[in-house]
Amino acid sequence: MAEKENKAVQETTEKKPAKKAKKPNAVVRWFKGVCRYFREMKSELKKVVWPTRKQVFRNTAVVLLVVVVVGVLIWLFDWLAAAVVKALVDLAKG
Repeated sequence: MAEKENKAVQETTEKKPAKKAKKPNAVVRWFKGVCRYFREMKSELKKVVWPTRKQVFRNTAVVLLVVVVVGVLIWLFDWLAAAVVKALVDLAKG
C-alpha cells in the first residue's frame, strides 16, 4: 500500500510543468525599445558630417535665388496666359 502512495506522489510531482520564464510586460518592452532607438540615433548622429557655417550660408543663398527666379518665371507665365485669354475673349466679343 505504501508503494502505491509513493507512486501516486511521484506521478503528481512529475506531471507539473516547469515554470516558464516570466516575460517582461509591455511597458518595459516599449521603454527598452525606445531607449535602444535613442542609443542608435545618437550613434548615427556621430557619423554625420555637418556643414560649415560658410556652406550653410552659401546653400541658403542659392535656395533663395532659385525661389526668386522660379517665382518670376511663374509670374511671367501667368501674365502671358492672362494676356492670351483676354485677347481671345476680346476677339470673341467682336
